[in-house]
Amino acid sequence: MNVIVSNKYQLMLENLGIDVIKSLNGEFEADEIISTFQNFFYQRMILDITAIKDYKDIRNLQKLSIALPMEKVILLLDDTEESTSPAYLSKLISMGIYNFTRNVDGIQYLYNHPNSYRDVAQFHQLDEVAVVPQMPNQVTQNVVVQNIGTGYSGRIIGVKNITKSSGATTLVYMMYNELSKYYNVAAIEVDKTDFTYLKTPGLVSTVSGNVNSEVGKYRDCDAIIIDVNNSVQAEGLCNEIVYLIEPSVIKLNRLTMVTPQVLRNLKDKKVVLNKSLLSSKDVLDFEYEARIKVFYNLPPLDEREKKNKPLVEFLNKLGFDRVQ
Repeated sequence: MNVIVSNKYQLMLENLGIDVIKSLNGEFEADEIISTFQNFFYQRMILDITAIKDYKDIRNLQKLSIALPMEKVILLLDDTEESTSPAYLSKLISMGIYNFTRNVDGIQYLYNHPNSYRDVAQFHQLDEVAVVPQMPNQVTQNVVVQNIGTGYSGRIIGVKNITKSSGATTLVYMMYNELSKYYNVAAIEVDKTDFTYLKTPGLVSTVSGNVNSEVGKYRDCDAIIIDVNNSVQAEGLCNEIVYLIEPSVIKLNRLTMVTPQVLRNLKDKKVVLNKSLLSSKDVLDFEYEARIKVFYNLPPLDEREKKNKPLVEFLNKLGFDRVQ
């Protein structure tokens, strides 16, 4: 089922021919849209940009990008110069908003064939001003994101959830704890502040606009582990990315219903089954059905354990042979 949030283009969106479980019409604060749909399950959200109050202020789109799953959102743009300018589109891409269009045909196409970064990369201007969201004890400011080096030449490993809430933050935390016994490492999460709840020194929370400079602070480290979330900038800095899938039936079915091509796009990637109870035979069946190779099958881990054998084996397979 789908949801529609409309305003200026209400009549256009009423004739899409898709199943709709909930619709809103009018102009809404970004926070109102978030509170309505943050814990609401839907397959796609068709979002009329004119339904977002002060949508020309890119920070209101950024609020939505942080709180809602942007891979489910199809953004219908209007025809104003501000919202169709190359700079505006580039900022949308920087926030992980890849599915945008100006007409019904575009909505129908994106509904069945959602964009990945590769599909919109030509619109992405790397030398741009990005708006940084306000975080605890931080003053909001404009930060210039430049296509320059970070000064770091070691391994940068990204960890990214594919199925929702697959455990990227907790896994990065556990990788950091284990690796720090043998290596000089850093752990960074981007565009979220979940690390604050772990109360572990050395875990860093930052935003996309600052991730370049943040990585540069750890140029003496052997490795940096990044919880990339939906940050294009963070993904671009990584030498390699671990893609997490929690292989429960409900999560896999939900994933393939919303983004049918997602597993195919993971071919030749480092796919890790996380919080997995699959047997070796089950993994072989999964690989056959999904047409992808599993890098590692990681069972549920007790983060309070001093030594997790599966975690050690996983880190060894990543090339950290000192860990034992």
